[in-house]
Amino acid sequence: MTETKTYPCATCKLRAKYDNTPRSLAGRFWRWHIGFCPGWKAYYTHLPEAERNTLRERYGLKK
Repeated sequence: MTETKTYPCATCKLRAKYDNTPRSLAGRFWRWHIGFCPGWKAYYTHLPEAERNTLRERYGLKK
């Protein structure tokens, strides 16, 4: 039986704060944090290319 890995990044409360108010302290912390977070990198790389492109545009990520 194959299990699908779930990532808490999809429902992260700090990510939601960034989405609602990017200039808030919590939002800025989340944006800074994803620059080096191994969990975010794993989550991001497992997504289909179309979703990665959407996140890249929304959060200003590099390729």
